[in-house]
Amino acid sequence: MHIEPGIVHGAKMALAYGTAAAAAGYSLKMIADDLKTHAVPSFVARAALAVVAVLVFFEILPHFPVGVSEVHLILGTTLLLLLGTGPAAVGLAGGLAIQGMFFAPTDLPMYFVNITTLLVPLFAIHAMARKVLPQGVAFVDLGYGDVLKLSVAYQGGIVAWVAFWAFYGQGVGAETFASVATFGAAYMTVVLIEPIADLAVLWLAKSLRGLEKSGLVTRRLYNAA
Repeated sequence: MHIEPGIVHGAKMALAYGTAAAAAGYSLKMIADDLKTHAVPSFVARAALAVVAVLVFFEILPHFPVGVSEVHLILGTTLLLLLGTGPAAVGLAGGLAIQGMFFAPTDLPMYFVNITTLLVPLFAIHAMARKVLPQGVAFVDLGYGDVLKLSVAYQGGIVAWVAFWAFYGQGVGAETFASVATFGAAYMTVVLIEPIADLAVLWLAKSLRGLEKSGLVTRRLYNAA
């Protein structure tokens, strides 16, 4: 998802700067929490993998403009389950920045809007995972229903933020409403794909037990909470 340039502009961008700063601050907390249970080289490796993955999501996987934004297959739950919340946050922020600098410079003015839209739902499913996922089960043993809950929450959060920015920047009108509705309907189809991708990645990780001590995946992937 990339909200179209100009949707939020002028003095209204101040809110985007504030929300992005808050998201950055919470990202630092997630990074600090991660480093309590993982070595620094492990965190750096996982964050780098997340950046590369996000670039693939944005630039290589199919994406197309719909309404006020673009529909991307952003596998936020996959990143969280495989790499951890802190590295996933770094990956989303870093991947989006690199894409804007080298592949889509017209998107850079909307960076703070877009990064808020990606990170806040990530933090929401991080909190949600503690409540809705089985706490005595490693991530590799999760079922379809478990990952579907996270996927619906993450993608729904993205749609909600896109809608907020559109109405905030352009006002509540018939044209904006129609554009948001069109985007939301198209984007939520990602929910049909993401849980399958999550389960495929978890199945692959389960069959590759050697990854457990590699430092390339989050500890929670193979260990129950």
